[in-house]
Amino acid sequence: MAKESFINIRFPFLDSEKGFFLDMTKQSKKAIKSDIMHLLLTNKGERYYSPEFGTDLKRFLFEPNIDSVQADIRSEIQKAIDKYIPNLKIDRLEVEPIECQEHSVIVTLEYTVTNNTFVGSDIITLEL
Repeated sequence: MAKESFINIRFPFLDSEKGFFLDMTKQSKKAIKSDIMHLLLTNKGERYYSPEFGTDLKRFLFEPNIDSVQADIRSEIQKAIDKYIPNLKIDRLEVEPIECQEHSVIVTLEYTVTNNTFVGSDIITLEL
């Protein structure tokens, strides 16, 4: 019987039915999505021994929903991905206001894994 090979912690976090602490994934596409979500949703300083890992997206809470703030959000995401997921090429990164929600934006991130194995696209909603 072949041993199963797991490559990443699944996102969102779930208890494992196989006896692991957290549920794991075997699919590369899901692993990349999990890596992106872990990176974006981790605040800098939260990870032991790697205080620079993550983003400072929380600092944009209650900021005005204007072009310069949206550009800063894009820059924060781009810098984090460039540093911690270097095999990921961002094809499109948009930050747009959500109508009728003064402090909310929607972040659209389209990416390609640089070895051209697959292309993935996700939409992440951040409440600001």
